[in-house]
Amino acid sequence: MIFGNDRNQLRQAYINAWVKAQQQLPMTALEQQISDVIAIHPEYHSMLTPKNDSLLEKEYLPEMGESNPFLHMGLHLGVRDQLATNRPVGITALFQKIITKMSDPHQAEHIFMETLAESIWLAQRNNQAPDEAKYLNMLKRKLKAL
Repeated sequence: MIFGNDRNQLRQAYINAWVKAQQQLPMTALEQQISDVIAIHPEYHSMLTPKNDSLLEKEYLPEMGESNPFLHMGLHLGVRDQLATNRPVGITALFQKIITKMSDPHQAEHIFMETLAESIWLAQRNNQAPDEAKYLNMLKRKLKAL
């Protein structure tokens, strides 16, 4: 993990990256990646301010209809890292095929994010390491369904 297990530190990194982007300050490569993801999510812009301390401690409860913006953005970053490294092998080609069908890279990322989250959940439920082959097969099935 880039920040260990400190949730508040991780969330603060998102805020810091967005503040730097807004102020056009120099950023690390990771901060640039974070700000790129935030930029495509205008619904998060107003909450990612240094004065929003409650954001660091907030619990997001799916059973109450809440979605965690940090998890969402983290999944974007995870998918983008997979695409940049083509790991698992073949994922970049699959992404290109989905973009061709959808013509919206952001929505294509969302398909990959949902599948990645499901793959991680299944691995945790089964007390196993994530299975790259199963993950790719899940993505291939989604591609066929488009």
